[in-house]
Amino acid sequence: MKFTTLRLLWIGILSLGLCGSGWAQAQRQKPKDRDKAPAGKTVTVTGCLQKGDEPGEYSIKGADGKEYGLRSTTAKLADHLNHKVTVAGKTVNEREKREGNKKEEKEEHEHLNVTSLKMISNSCN
Repeated sequence: MKFTTLRLLWIGILSLGLCGSGWAQAQRQKPKDRDKAPAGKTVTVTGCLQKGDEPGEYSIKGADGKEYGLRSTTAKLADHLNHKVTVAGKTVNEREKREGNKKEEKEEHEHLNVTSLKMISNSCN
């Protein structure tokens, strides 16, 4: 009887330890990493369309403070620079696009392939 009780006690202790380590790992993740949408998810953002860091790239910051790098082959982003717009598009995993690049770059914002754009205002105010 003592052997079975002792075994159950050890199993319980080990289970708690494993659960605790998983919880600790989740807590160590940066909030930005947890908040990023999975690649291929459709996202809609309203904000001021700005020039991006790279040629042909634009950026937008949503009301929630999240920033997105924008590219599009269908929407004419350049025509709406410094306008308040609503864009919709699919998230892109930029690390996959830079596979050939040996240098690991830290992601500062998510990237969207814009499929639609609606102008809200001629200015960002």
